[in-house]
Amino acid sequence: MTTAPEAKAQMLIRRPAPDLFEAFADPEITGRFWFSEGSARLEPGATVTWTWAMYGFSTPVAVRELEPTRRILIDWGQPDEATQVEWRFEPRGEDSTFVAVRNWGFRGDLDAQIAQALDSTGGFNLVLAAAKAWLEHGIELNVVLDHDPDSLVQS
Repeated sequence: MTTAPEAKAQMLIRRPAPDLFEAFADPEITGRFWFSEGSARLEPGATVTWTWAMYGFSTPVAVRELEPTRRILIDWGQPDEATQVEWRFEPRGEDSTFVAVRNWGFRGDLDAQIAQALDSTGGFNLVLAAAKAWLEHGIELNVVLDHDPDSLVQS
């Protein structure tokens, strides 16, 4: 039996777990390192919209489960194509957190699922690196903006 492809990314970020949880739950913080706008804070049962204005793209995000300071589980994408994303925040001492992201539920044939999982793995690694730079050093790396400059929406 073939296991369905999953995307995984992980990173130690030198900030307490509550700070990491907030960084992904509060769109004002997340917007500093990932998307350009979130319509609302992640709350249990909420559906919000995340927007990457630089790419002319938005997606619905349905919050399935929240365990404050420990875990976030969402469905993202249009309901008929949504995948699941889970963040786990594991404290490592007083001032560090190991963040693990997992994305699964890709659609299509196996080749399409593998391509989506590889793309998602790369994307979440960029996001975690950008979160680390922002949360540890206050530096906006612009890795999401600069990842695909040929696809930017021209104003």
